[in-house]
Amino acid sequence: MTRLTSMNTATERRTGRSPRSLARITGALYLVTILTGTFAQGFVSERLVVSGDAVATANNILAHKRLFEFGFTVYMIEMACQIATTALFYELLKPAGKSVSLVAAFLCLAGCTIKTFSRVFYLAPLFILAGPQYLAVFSRDQLQAFASLFLKVNDRGAGMALAFFGFYALLTGWLMIRSTFLPRALGAVSVLAGLGWLTFLAPSFGSPLFPYIAGFGLVGALALIAWLLIVGVNNERWREQASVAAGFR
Repeated sequence: MTRLTSMNTATERRTGRSPRSLARITGALYLVTILTGTFAQGFVSERLVVSGDAVATANNILAHKRLFEFGFTVYMIEMACQIATTALFYELLKPAGKSVSLVAAFLCLAGCTIKTFSRVFYLAPLFILAGPQYLAVFSRDQLQAFASLFLKVNDRGAGMALAFFGFYALLTGWLMIRSTFLPRALGAVSVLAGLGWLTFLAPSFGSPLFPYIAGFGLVGALALIAWLLIVGVNNERWREQASVAAGFR
């Protein structure tokens, strides 16, 4: 009992919060991740990038340079929030399975790394289309084609990251089902969403299904966020499960 109390106290000392407060902070950061990602993709990228039309895309980017660059800034905020959310979810789900929670966190961080690096290719068209002197050897058509190519690589990189997020959702969903302090239904939805994102292990298979997978995943994410923000977790059950986990070590 003394060992359990000291372990729970140590956890709360590290985070500076009770499990319920930790859950609410996690939910808030998760919500910011969703909102920033939706804004950057839906209200910037989708507005300026015209699929299959390099000329229109180049003209849109040049006409809205500040908006396009702001989209990159928002993407970076999204990734910062997702990394923070991952770290807090690891702490929150650790009582349900420390090793699995750690593996899940590393998988998500791998996805975040890939997605963050891919945003370099999102920003590249600004440098290509601005017409630096050393690019004068290329024609305007070639520069526009290069810009579209880099944007396509950005999309492919984000798609690769989705597969890692699929593994993460699968494992965290299993931990939620296994836990006693979060609803099992939320875990089941996370597992299903994870299976959906795993289709991006074969991008040609996952890409056509993206609207359906994203829609289902968004509903599940919003349900989890609402639960974390409004209810949080059951402090007593969280501590009980943490004590059981500590007893097996």
